[in-house]
Amino acid sequence: MANPALQIAELDPVWSRIRHEAEAAHRAEPLLGGMIHSSVLHHPSFERALAFRIAMKLASEEMGAQILREIVDEAMAEEPAIAAAARADIVAIHDRDPACHTFLQPLLYFKGFQAVQAYRVGHVLWTRGRSHMAWFFQMRVSEVFGVDIHPAARLGQGIMIDHAHSIVIGETAVVGDNVSMLHSVTLGGTGKEDGDRHPKIGDGVLIGAGAKVLGNIRVGRCSRIAAGSVVLHDVPPCKTVAGVPARIVGEAGCDQPAVSMDHVVPGE
Repeated sequence: MANPALQIAELDPVWSRIRHEAEAAHRAEPLLGGMIHSSVLHHPSFERALAFRIAMKLASEEMGAQILREIVDEAMAEEPAIAAAARADIVAIHDRDPACHTFLQPLLYFKGFQAVQAYRVGHVLWTRGRSHMAWFFQMRVSEVFGVDIHPAARLGQGIMIDHAHSIVIGETAVVGDNVSMLHSVTLGGTGKEDGDRHPKIGDGVLIGAGAKVLGNIRVGRCSRIAAGSVVLHDVPPCKTVAGVPARIVGEAGCDQPAVSMDHVVPGE
């Protein structure tokens, strides 16, 4: 009789590739065999493996892995878009990060990917009215990964957060599809104002390391924000901004800056 897990994998190319890479990693590094098996090979689907990995990373004395796994499993069952977005994130990371050589790496080792997937669960909890549990997920993501994403924020798919140290994304922030950002990026407010107070990042935007985008402003699709910039005003589509405060210094340089990951500012 055919193995049901393998039959499912054959219909899911991302999961199939992860399983094959996990088998190769198991052979190459037997000392990691237990972790690789429990995190990947033991599971019949990508959804179950992802739920296990999130639960294991966020578990603490305050809430154990089993309870967290049940919460994540339930959220994924209610909102299949979580796992669909996670697949898109894995493909995006593999395509854009030269340090990523397999689909397995983000699932097992990359805290930017893991933090975003845990946020996605927290966001579903938030939209279901479970604010305290959503805040708990936000707290644990911040403690474990150093990434602070409010569960009410809205993130698209195909997201890559490289290195992922000190990322802050505020409550009313919106991040479009296929966005790339590096470490120490803040999508924040400008003070104590209430209401809609955080940036709206368009599709395909590239945000350099240490950039701060502040206030209820719009960053147009396929634009670039140079490393270390402080953006306080709207950015038109397909432009590059740099400086403190940021100003337009040229075109984006290509039609997909978040994919090309070219951070060189015109004139440098």
